[in-house]
Amino acid sequence: MAEGGETTRAMIDRSKLPGQVVLVLQGGGALGAYQAGVYQALSEAGVEPDWVIGTSIGAINAALIAGSPVQQRTARLREFWMRMHARPIWGHPTACPELDDRLSYWTTLMHGIRGFFTPNALAHAGDMFALGAEQAGYYTTAPLRETLKELVDFDLLNKGDLRLTVGAAHVRTSRMRYFDSRDGVLDVRHILASGALPPAFPAVRIDGELYWDGGILSNTPTEVVFDDNPRRNSLIFAVNLWNPDGPEPATMAEVFNRHKDVQYASRMGSQIARQEQIHRLRHIIKELAGRLPQQAIDDPAVRELVSYGCQTRMHVVQLLAPQLERESHAKDVDFTERGITARWSAGYQQTRSVLQRMPWMGEFDPLAGVVLHDPDVATAAAAE
Repeated sequence: MAEGGETTRAMIDRSKLPGQVVLVLQGGGALGAYQAGVYQALSEAGVEPDWVIGTSIGAINAALIAGSPVQQRTARLREFWMRMHARPIWGHPTACPELDDRLSYWTTLMHGIRGFFTPNALAHAGDMFALGAEQAGYYTTAPLRETLKELVDFDLLNKGDLRLTVGAAHVRTSRMRYFDSRDGVLDVRHILASGALPPAFPAVRIDGELYWDGGILSNTPTEVVFDDNPRRNSLIFAVNLWNPDGPEPATMAEVFNRHKDVQYASRMGSQIARQEQIHRLRHIIKELAGRLPQQAIDDPAVRELVSYGCQTRMHVVQLLAPQLERESHAKDVDFTERGITARWSAGYQQTRSVLQRMPWMGEFDPLAGVVLHDPDVATAAAAE
């Protein structure tokens, strides 16, 4: 995994950050190693999050962060991702990386990942075979349940020092549900539910209701921050694992790869654009309220209208996982040591670049309630 650098170790003055630090982690299977590198760089710079929000693999990484003492968080992430390594079928890599990738893919599909998931043989008894609602999946995540129980301190997670929110899809109503440590006690079921991607993994029952992976409804749950009550000034690190932009596919392999990016990149762009408009209007209302005479402000009807105003500002720093050499549509099940290490390192290096630039510093439009910082700048800088 990535080794700490001198530049990153230069601590950032928390008092100069523009608000609470929020880390938003997308779903994406093996691509989630990138998120671990992001957190390592933030932690080394002293930018520990106040709130972590995750979906699917993002929820797992978030639980590892929130459920570990500060000084052990990177180590717990490292331990988890080392356990996820898919061992080469021959015991060591061959001289042909492409063959290794194919063998790893098929080995993962057939045998699963130690400490994560294993095949559910009964799922192949026929698509009408009665498995039961909590066993209906091609794999069982019982190994992940044990891994999380071992690596995550749920008592610590629920103390509230670091707020954790994980998203899951309510199977019966198709509605998104966010489980929040601020509002209730979270346990291993909530993390498993957030990552229960059908048809691979079975739904998880919580309080009598079944939940699937939140990524099938919202794979980048930034709306949680924007809709929080009360709203607070925030520095949001939105970690994206799927590329929303890409070239036109010319082969079937490129079609499969691009299709996954389009499907799971989620609504991040449209969410931000909408929130920029909404928060600008809130700032405008607040500005107009300051120009009204006191007599008007004292009117109950006017006071209610003025209450829609808000002066909070949210800086959204987007981080985007790069596409690796030979990457295919199977990238989210690429649990090879090479793939995990490369993605962890990319997250670490790109976040170091962002922290060196500190794009949230400077003068901004006073009416802007949401300020978006482009991921392409960080990606280009890290590649130099």
